[in-house]
Amino acid sequence: MSEWDVLDGDRHPMAEAVGPFPHRPFLETWWRHRGAGSLAVVSHGSSAAAVVTLGDTMAFAGDEEVTDYHAPLGPDPGGVAAAAVASATAGTRFHFDSMPGEVAQLVAAALGSAGIDVATRQHEAAMVLDLSAADPLSALASKQRHEVRRKVRRFAEALGEPRLVGGAGGFDAFVAMHRMADGDKGGFMTEATEEFFRDLLVIPGAVMDLLLTAAGDPVAATFGFVDEAAYYLYNSSFDPGAAAVSPGIVILKLLIERESEAGRRRFDLLKGDDPYKHRLGARPRALFSVEGVV
Repeated sequence: MSEWDVLDGDRHPMAEAVGPFPHRPFLETWWRHRGAGSLAVVSHGSSAAAVVTLGDTMAFAGDEEVTDYHAPLGPDPGGVAAAAVASATAGTRFHFDSMPGEVAQLVAAALGSAGIDVATRQHEAAMVLDLSAADPLSALASKQRHEVRRKVRRFAEALGEPRLVGGAGGFDAFVAMHRMADGDKGGFMTEATEEFFRDLLVIPGAVMDLLLTAAGDPVAATFGFVDEAAYYLYNSSFDPGAAAVSPGIVILKLLIERESEAGRRRFDLLKGDDPYKHRLGARPRALFSVEGVV
């Protein structure tokens, strides 16, 4: 029996639309590729969470760079966080990050009731578009609806009608285009990160999509996750040689239409204060950390 088994069963986060990030398949993959320190999967009643202690700091499993939401499974996230902290040695610092407000509030209250001083602060925001099956592009700001349609027409005039093709077979193109990028984005896709993403691609809900020209050439790619509530845009890449025809915006438009038609009501652009997210009209979903010392 694996300690990960504690996260199995019918437990679900009490926060809505947090994607694969609190669940065993994502966290076990993360631990295998990026984990360090001491892992414990803690349960409290019908709630559970994986925590990692590295040096003198305890945190939820899943580092902030690649884990967009933290939310213990089950109805009592505060109780399980308090149980995790109670198992720590005196002087251990805890840093529970990336929690939606309703989760952070319960975690802070439970730790406070246990006599621990905590500090709660907003440290990030996910950016979310609300979808409508009747009018998919209504999710966008009015000015951007016109701009997106204009860019799709320009793409079609230059490279033919864009095509969205799904499937794991697009992974190599996604990686190759990622490495074409300048600066930090291009450097992000190391061999180790590639293997992490490759293993994530087989967990439930993972989806890979390519944007193809009429000639069949890939010019953009997205790596995401889906559940009943939402599509989560986890990562993306595009061919810099096609930048003049805005392949990143074109693939987003096609994805938004597809997910709206599939009945999903949320297109989550996840963490990051990228200007394009604001231009599209995405609303911020505040994420909080709760910190203190045992």
